[in-house]
Amino acid sequence: MNEVFKALADPTRRQILDLLKNRDMTAGEISDHFQMTKPTISHHLNTLKKTELIQDEKRGQYVIYSINTTVFQDVMNWFFGVMQSNPNHKGENEK
Repeated sequence: MNEVFKALADPTRRQILDLLKNRDMTAGEISDHFQMTKPTISHHLNTLKKTELIQDEKRGQYVIYSINTTVFQDVMNWFFGVMQSNPNHKGENEK
């Protein structure tokens, strides 16, 4: 889980995830949204893949990237578990 949070700490990687929430994309399509080199985008994609926040699939000559919702569900479950076990947390109706 620590690696997931490290990956999410980077604004470029969060922007990539934001792009992928709308549709699956190739690395070239992703890089068109940034003013950085393709190797730099590739590095960010590899980091996201290592943490399983995204997945890739070879389709013909292209590699298509998509969000892995399972990992996001795990992160949200962890987050809500922390919030529920925090005695200082006040729910919406308790403010």
